[in-house]
Amino acid sequence: MTPDEILSRILYQDQDVIVLDKPAGLPVHAGPNSPDHLELYLDALKFGWNQPPRLAHRLDRDTSGCLVLGRHDKAMRRLGKMFMAHQVDKAYWTVVVGRPAQDSGRVDSPILKVVTPRTKDSHGFWRIVCDPKGQEAVTDWRVMGSTGDLTWIECVPRTGRTHQIRVHMKELGCPVLGDAYYGLDPQPAAPLHLHSRRVGLRPLSPSKPAIRVEAPPPEHMRAALGACGWNGA
Repeated sequence: MTPDEILSRILYQDQDVIVLDKPAGLPVHAGPNSPDHLELYLDALKFGWNQPPRLAHRLDRDTSGCLVLGRHDKAMRRLGKMFMAHQVDKAYWTVVVGRPAQDSGRVDSPILKVVTPRTKDSHGFWRIVCDPKGQEAVTDWRVMGSTGDLTWIECVPRTGRTHQIRVHMKELGCPVLGDAYYGLDPQPAAPLHLHSRRVGLRPLSPSKPAIRVEAPPPEHMRAALGACGWNGA
C-alpha cells in the first residue's frame, strides 16, 4: 500500500480519530504469516503529529471496512473504554449461503477458542466454536435481501469476540460466503464476504458531535449484494 492509497481510504478524520476503510486481505498486525500489515503504513497518517495513529480495535485479515484509529494517548484511552463497555455502534454486512427461517433474530451463543497444539508432524492451529463454557457472545441480525441460495444480512454484534459473526452465522445454519474456516468449502472460490459497514462513536469531548461513518462494500462483494437486492447506495 502506498501513502496515496492509504490516504484515499480515510473515511473520517478529526483531531482525535481517524476511520479507515481497511481493504480485505490486509492484516492489521504483524504475525508469523503476515510480513505485510496495516501498521507498516500508518506513518502516512501523522498529519504533523509526532506519532502515527494507533488501532483502537481490530478487524480480521479478510474483513474489509470501517476501522477506528486513535491519534493520541487520551483518544486511545477514551476509545478503549468505549470498546470495552460495548458502547460503539458497529454493523457488518455479510452474504451468507442459504436463508434463515426468520427475517431477523439474535444469536446468543457463547464462543470458545479451541487450540490444537503443535506436534512434530503438524502445525498447531486454533478455531472458534460455540460452547456453553465459552465467553458471552451476542449478535443481532436481520435479512436485507435474498436470492434464496444467498442472503444479504446486516449483523450488529453486541459483544466483540474473535470470529464472532462468522461462527454465529454458521450456528444460524447460514455460513458466510467464502469462509474457508467455518464455511461449507475449505477452499472456497469466493473471497470472504464480510464487511464492517458502519461504526458510530459517542463524542470524545463535550464540544464535538457524535461520529457515524459508513464504508462502501468492497468490489468482491458487490455482485452477490446486487443479486440479493442491494441498489448500490
